[in-house]
Amino acid sequence: MKMITAIVNKEDAGAVSSALTKAGYMVTKLPTTGGFLLAGNSTLMIGTEDEKVDRAIQIISDHSKQRKEIVPSTASYGIGVTTAYPLEVTVGGATVFVTNVERFEKL
Repeated sequence: MKMITAIVNKEDAGAVSSALTKAGYMVTKLPTTGGFLLAGNSTLMIGTEDEKVDRAIQIISDHSKQRKEIVPSTASYGIGVTTAYPLEVTVGGATVFVTNVERFEKL
């Protein structure tokens, strides 16, 4: 058995979760916040059999796309002097971890 932990953008989380559920996966969705942009994400936890891992990752990939966003940024030019300017960053996609499950019980 494997545990898939997928961190996806909050805009993609509903579609990813729905597609996984429709395909027969049990999904737990947790709201999380990323450290770099402090943006909203969702962390999906999916427990599944070893042979179903690749299909789950394909579903996650199909429903979580990268895109460009403009975010505010600040630059410091010395003591007490800062300015704000827009910065284009890539958001979305998914970060996926697959780990072995030593023991599983559904109580």
